[in-house]
Amino acid sequence: MNIYDIATIDGDGIGPEVCQSAQTVLREACASRLRFTPWPGGAAHYAKTGSVLPDETFAACRAAHAILHGAAGLPGITYPDGTEVGNDLHLQLRFKLDLFANVRPIRLYQGVQSPLSGWSAGQIDYVIVRENTEGLYASRGAGVNLRGEVVTDTLVVTRKGVERVARFAFELARRRNGAPRDGQRRVTVCDKANILRSYAFFRAVCDEVAQEYADVAMDYAYADAITVHMLKKPDFYDVIVAENMFGDIISDLGAGTVGGLGIAASAELGEAHGLFQGAHGSAPDIAGQDIASPLATILSGALMLRWLGERHADAALTQAAARVERAVESVLAAAQHVPHDLGGHARCSEITRAVCQELR
Repeated sequence: MNIYDIATIDGDGIGPEVCQSAQTVLREACASRLRFTPWPGGAAHYAKTGSVLPDETFAACRAAHAILHGAAGLPGITYPDGTEVGNDLHLQLRFKLDLFANVRPIRLYQGVQSPLSGWSAGQIDYVIVRENTEGLYASRGAGVNLRGEVVTDTLVVTRKGVERVARFAFELARRRNGAPRDGQRRVTVCDKANILRSYAFFRAVCDEVAQEYADVAMDYAYADAITVHMLKKPDFYDVIVAENMFGDIISDLGAGTVGGLGIAASAELGEAHGLFQGAHGSAPDIAGQDIASPLATILSGALMLRWLGERHADAALTQAAARVERAVESVLAAAQHVPHDLGGHARCSEITRAVCQELR
């Protein structure tokens, strides 16, 4: 029986609360299959030591089977150029470990009311796959600020980068059951190919990869238009693939349609490493009050179990991932332990206990 080493970074704000909550749930789901080891990092650690990601933490993350992160970032803790220190924690891990695919499931659960009228559980169920190491964010820390008068950042798109994220999206579509509207396995390419050559290239390479997947339908949407389509016809989508910045933006929009960032799971995956964290921020204004929702981090933990299960051919972990997701949905459907961000009053600790009880 395999034991999996999980490097954990609590981080800042509500990070420690939600990260510990997720570990409690994952232990309940997997008994002794996971070995969690905490490591320092984040904005507060930077303020104390000058390092947001210490060398020993990075080495542990690189050696672990997976990484579970709470949240990072605190107000006023920035680099001299004004960018936030907290974000740099997972950005460094993303680039150093080549976590090229950012996976954001968008699913409407039972017990959660979408701000979009007329949609019920299961009718919104798609995944946004965001290229995670190139695009506009490849210019991070390398843009030009000329005399404080002219500032430039460069959008970078490579054939290798697009090919691998496109193939990831098509393979994911093959494993899913298709869009809720028609059951069609479909990949939608989100870009601005009508305006910029970089995005025309992104689309062209996706088209080339699509030739290998005749069983998956191909679809296209410009980044501005898709923000309307995601509100008007969310059941049409199955898998959406996008460049880094566009993927970042539409992922949060998608989360808003199914309850918000407090229920939005996230995985950042590469060929050999995986980082899992809720899509929300560190929310320092509510830190330490036991009122943060742990659901996004718990669901990210489920993504971690599924990824580990597929990677290591461990069916028990894949089954445990499904059990965690069902337990979360059961708790929400019962409407007795609803987090504050979804209109309830349940505390972080209460939600954690309720999910564990469902698992039992």
